[in-house]
Amino acid sequence: MQGSDFYAAKLSNEQRSKIDAMVNLDTLGLGPTKVWASHSDKQLLDALARIANLLKLPIAAVNVDRVGTTDSESFAQFKIPRITIHSVTQETWPILHSKQDALTAIHPDDYYASYHFIVAYLAFLDATLGQSAAVPAQ
Repeated sequence: MQGSDFYAAKLSNEQRSKIDAMVNLDTLGLGPTKVWASHSDKQLLDALARIANLLKLPIAAVNVDRVGTTDSESFAQFKIPRITIHSVTQETWPILHSKQDALTAIHPDDYYASYHFIVAYLAFLDATLGQSAAVPAQ
């Protein structure tokens, strides 16, 4: 988090005002796509859920409030909307920063599903953030 803390703190107020959102991708491929919902902007979270529904891809909230943190938190103090997409669960948490934290821990099908999902989500955000465009209906 040193890098994200440094980056967010060094931005000028003008630079921060031009940031529509911080989308953090953290620990993908350990399982199906998850989101840290309790620390996500509601508009970003709603868009994620609707894109998941449109693509018929699974998404679940797994909050890590009491056990960890992530780079998107560096932007919270500056009121920049944020969302963290990950694949951590209670079962996979012990893998992080352990000997099992290796390429072999990644499930290729889950990683690809996350990639597919995130590409569509980012394309949607790119087309709509900063505008008054509505999230597509379910």
